[in-house]
Amino acid sequence: MHLRALGTSGLEVSAIGLGCMGLSANYGEPVEETAGIALIRAAADRGVTFFDTAEAYGPFTNEELVGKALAPVRDRVVIATKFAFDYDEAGNRQGLDSSPAHIRHAVDGSLRRLKTERIDLLYQHRADPNVPIEDVAGTVKELIQHGKVAHFGLSEVGSGTIRRANAVQPVTAIQNEYSLWTRDPEAEVLPACDELGIGFVPWSPLGQGFLTGTVNQTQQFPASDVRSWFPRFSPEARAANQPIVDTVRQIAAEHNVTPAQIALAWLLAQRPWIVPIPGTRRLGRLQENTGANSITLAGEQLARLKAATTVVHGARGTGQETYG
Repeated sequence: MHLRALGTSGLEVSAIGLGCMGLSANYGEPVEETAGIALIRAAADRGVTFFDTAEAYGPFTNEELVGKALAPVRDRVVIATKFAFDYDEAGNRQGLDSSPAHIRHAVDGSLRRLKTERIDLLYQHRADPNVPIEDVAGTVKELIQHGKVAHFGLSEVGSGTIRRANAVQPVTAIQNEYSLWTRDPEAEVLPACDELGIGFVPWSPLGQGFLTGTVNQTQQFPASDVRSWFPRFSPEARAANQPIVDTVRQIAAEHNVTPAQIALAWLLAQRPWIVPIPGTRRLGRLQENTGANSITLAGEQLARLKAATTVVHGARGTGQETYG
């Protein structure tokens, strides 16, 4: 597995990480703990050093799973987690809360669940309109000074928020949705990362599975699957976006690889500091995803993929309202 630096921060991680959310939340019932631990450890054995979680995934249960799985290899992996939401005693989400006191409370909880003394990369999961980003960045700066956090990140933010936060505490990574069919960051966010020396971590790099070519127009999603209410996963949108998958499949055939590997290779080709974090529950998919690390796309293939994704039908799902 090749390594990549997240901007100029000095934080180096595997070129492809593992998004752990789907093991515990948003894509059906959670996996059994033993299966989740086995999958995460298999990723580490294959050279993955970058693991992404959040207190919101479960909530809380995904951090516990990641903490148990990575405890034996903690000294050679990078763990990223996130804060932003308030929960009642029953674990029900009550809304956003990035007040300094809540951030400190959330970090203590994450440290305990992750079985670690320091969070390698701490993201604000979603911007809180009631708390200035300068206060958020200042609080994380204090946590870094106290040794509880190593690096600061932001998720689902625009270039203005990035600049304001970075002026208080250098930002190591931005985690926004980015893939062949979600290219919003290209307008302002990626140029800001270029300018400021910040890494970029695309979430849903495979378009919630659509870019793998395994999602057909008639597939039904259970209510526990977020795709059941994402506009881009309506039958009409899936049909209209099928030409994207057709192009990805054509290029995959030219390399004798899978569509998923082409979608990931496309992201790796955009910037040397982009590190996608595909998630999976299956060992075979894990092996497939990490294999994208060795694929190089030709210029004309990149041009064909760009042309195929000029127009994408249907609004993307969660998060779009928080760009700013």
